[in-house]
Parts: sequence; C-alpha cells; structure tokens
Amino acid sequence: MNIENVKFDEKGLVPAIVQDAASKEVLTLAYMNKESLEKTLETKETWFYSRSRQELWHKGATSGNTQKVVELRYDCDQDAFLVLVEPQGPACHTGAYTCFNESVDQEQVNVKEDRFQIFSILEKVIAEREAERPEGSYTTYLFDEGVDKILKKVGEEASEVIIAAKNRDHEELKWEVADLFFHTLVLLREQKLPLDEVLSALEGRHKK
Repeated sequence: MNIENVKFDEKGLVPAIVQDAASKEVLTLAYMNKESLEKTLETKETWFYSRSRQELWHKGATSGNTQKVVELRYDCDQDAFLVLVEPQGPACHTGAYTCFNESVDQEQVNVKEDRFQIFSILEKVIAEREAERPEGSYTTYLFDEGVDKILKKVGEEASEVIIAAKNRDHEELKWEVADLFFHTLVLLREQKLPLDEVLSALEGRHKK
C-alpha cells in the first residue's frame, strides 16, 4: 500500500470502517490520519485519530480490547478504508460487541428474509458473546473453557445425532442436529474461520 495515494480530507483524515473478519459484522466507524495509518500498518493493530481529543489512540490500549488487523482495503476513490479485524473483546465503549446496535426501523430488522437467515443471526450472537462475555451465558462458558471443551461438545452432539438417527427418533434427531450446528458455529468462531468460507466449501462440494 502506498500511503501517498490515500486521499485525506482537508483535516488530514480518512474514515475507517472496522469490520469483524469472521462474522462480517460492522463494528465501528473511526478516522485515521497519516500517522495512525502508519502505526496500524506497522503494529497490525488498529490505531485511530480522535477528533474530539485531537490525538492518536490505540484501540484497546487501556481496555485490552485490541483489534488485530487481518486486511486493510481502501475504496475505488482511495478516500475511505475498510479494516478487517479479529476483535479481542467489545468494539464499543459501552461494552457492546458493535457500536451499531440500534435500528432506525426495528420492524424491518424483524422481517425474516429467508429460511437460512438464522445462521447469520446465530453467528452474530456467538460473536457478541465471545466479545462481551456476559456472566451466566452458556456460550461465554464455552469460550472461557477453550477449544478442548468446545471440541468435546461437538463430539458429544455428533454422537447424539448418530444415536437418534439409528433409533429413527426424528424429534430427538431434530434437536440434536440443532445442538451440533450451534456448537460447530462456536468452534468456527473460536478458530476465527468465517462461516462464509464454510458455505463456499459446501457449495464446492455440491458441484462435485
């Protein structure tokens, strides 16, 4: 990336949209100047320029909620950035996973777009649980215990699916498959593997 090609505005700033590289959820909108951009490229963590404090700030320097940069893109006009990150905790100062929590039209949010939308919804919820770690949440418990516990649950649910299928217990099979899907999505999040990549692989299998 040639920083000299970036079109900073009259204040020397460029907007930076920060997106979770795995869930694709937009986390925040911030601004970079040349120095913060250079620090971001150098450290592989997000640095921004605070317009209110008029100073550089390293995301997570005090909270520990840093953002590891996976990829940095600029748009066709070279005057805006998309920063794909692996967040190490909430992005918002309120403690929320994303700064974009409110909808102008809540009814529109509740419209079911398609029968598989639940995968995207569940992926977002799991990402929020990993970032925010709410007390008493089962998903929080899984992330706190780590990959070995998550893998154990995936194995257990796979075994339960097999047993239910062998017994031709369709009601039980339905719930066991749902539990297997859930724990698999938790595993994907723990491994930082985007669901989109798995779906692309599934599409590839379909073509064979």
